[in-house]
Amino acid sequence: MGGRDITRSDPYAGDIYAGHARKRAAAVPEVAAERALVVEDAATGFCGAVVGFDKSYDGEFVKLEDRRGVVRLFAMRPAAFLIDGRPVTLVRPRTVAPTGPARSASGSTRVAGLTARVARGSRIWVEGIHDAALVERVWGHDLRVEGVVVEQLEGLDHLAARLAEFGPGPGRRVGVLADHLVEGSKETRMTQSLGPHVMVTGHPFIDVWEAVKPSSLGIAAWPTVPRGEDWKTGVCRRLGWGTPQDGWRRVQGAVGSFRDLDSTLIGAVERLVDFVTEPE
Repeated sequence: MGGRDITRSDPYAGDIYAGHARKRAAAVPEVAAERALVVEDAATGFCGAVVGFDKSYDGEFVKLEDRRGVVRLFAMRPAAFLIDGRPVTLVRPRTVAPTGPARSASGSTRVAGLTARVARGSRIWVEGIHDAALVERVWGHDLRVEGVVVEQLEGLDHLAARLAEFGPGPGRRVGVLADHLVEGSKETRMTQSLGPHVMVTGHPFIDVWEAVKPSSLGIAAWPTVPRGEDWKTGVCRRLGWGTPQDGWRRVQGAVGSFRDLDSTLIGAVERLVDFVTEPE
């Protein structure tokens, strides 16, 4: 009585959401960042090919190289990249089990189940803690195989005193890795005529940081720091890296193998390893 006929004309009858179901957002696909894959960073428009990765306390980063050879680092965040205009999430490629012998960071054949041998009488000396860390990062496996100990000099000014204390001789050779070893430099003059059981070699750079390839760090080149200004502080200021401690974390994190180092440093360390391990 007096009620509405809801079977014929009531506009509110039935499911009011019928025909208006919300569309689900399309899932962003994950794409393996294989080497040479070309992608675009969605935020900046930088377009380049994948040439490597980096990992720090800030997360994981991919290295992209554009057609002009500029390499930049980008955080691997969800939907942060574009392929053919479509958003994707880059992930590291799955590691495939090697079919040949495993290689160490220096490129040598890795010795499985290694137990470090008793240390030799011979030594390799480096100038500072950063030199020692990079040598360990790349050649640590090789040095443990050979039983070679790396020690810090804390600067070449201490070389003469340390040699007098150590007493190089047969079976007690010393290989010295020096920074800024160029014609006419103070370092070159300090390391001459030290006897047949001492070898000094090194790289031409002011600091071992500079022996890390700029492309591995995602920079175009190492900046020029005027003489008289602390080199590490000046580099960090010009690159916006914060303190030298912050800069060192970037430098160390960028080195995964010998491929990240300048050939002069690679050659110098290899010569020293050969020198202190060859039979007398």
